[in-house]
Amino acid sequence: MTNTRIPAVRPRPRPRPRPRPAAPAAAMPRRTARARGTRLLAALFLAPTVLGIVVFTVVPIAGSVVLSLFHWDVIESPSFAGAANYREVFGDATVLVSFRNTLVFMVFAVALQLLIALALALAVNGRMPMWLRSVFRSAFFFPLVLSAASISVVMKYLFNQDFGVVNWLLGLVGIAPVPWLTSENAAMTTVVLVYVWQQFGFSFLLFVGGLNNIPKEIHEAASLDGATGLRKHLAVTLPLLSPTLLVASVVGIINALQVFEQPYVLTAGGPGDSTRTVVMVIYETAFEQLRFGEASAVGVLLFVLVMTVTALQFRLSRRFVHYQ
Repeated sequence: MTNTRIPAVRPRPRPRPRPRPAAPAAAMPRRTARARGTRLLAALFLAPTVLGIVVFTVVPIAGSVVLSLFHWDVIESPSFAGAANYREVFGDATVLVSFRNTLVFMVFAVALQLLIALALALAVNGRMPMWLRSVFRSAFFFPLVLSAASISVVMKYLFNQDFGVVNWLLGLVGIAPVPWLTSENAAMTTVVLVYVWQQFGFSFLLFVGGLNNIPKEIHEAASLDGATGLRKHLAVTLPLLSPTLLVASVVGIINALQVFEQPYVLTAGGPGDSTRTVVMVIYETAFEQLRFGEASAVGVLLFVLVMTVTALQFRLSRRFVHYQ
């Protein structure tokens, strides 16, 4: 028997990819022109927004910084003052009290606003008919579209100590009339309540949107692991909702530091200076006392405070905010 050698089968070489033909020289200018046209179109769309930011934000801020270095009462020509306006501001007890009041107002108003908005968002996001959910969303957001001044006028009558509806209702259960607008502690509380009643609708809608973006599978997995009720919200909902909480807190703090209508209409800064805020001081200094240089100095300090608090929030968000 003869041994026959079977020749080894060699794999066929793969065909090498043919090089693509180079684009004709005439196509390059067309692509360049198309890219240039796209950039020009994008610039045209962005121009109105950029122009608005420059005209209504950058220019006023720069003008306020420059004006804070001058004495000006509109009647006479501006005179250079240097840092004298800032020294006068730091030596004014009313200005320092207004900064303290603004910070206290910010802490309580933002905390209460976020707490109420989050609780209502969790309640509305639960098992509820769609039509009833839409009714609650509209009702909670409606105060935000109203004028803060008009709401404050109505609330001033409701919280009146002598003939207000609030004290009348308290009298029905045997509670003595409360000096809501004439007591130092009660006045700040009233301003906070009125402000939160109008502003919490914005945070509420943010939280509703954030809750809808949380995958249901995560909650189902947490339920299988035994997490229920408050424990599930603390361990699952809040960490996943932390980016929305950051946005709501940043916007809420910026708005609270600029509060003006509610304390101005409800208490006019009183009793004493217990509810006088920084923006009220800016308004009174500029348009009642015609000291625009000092008012600009207070505005610059408020701007620095807002930027500092916002930067601190974003700094802390690196540790407490969790993205999916």
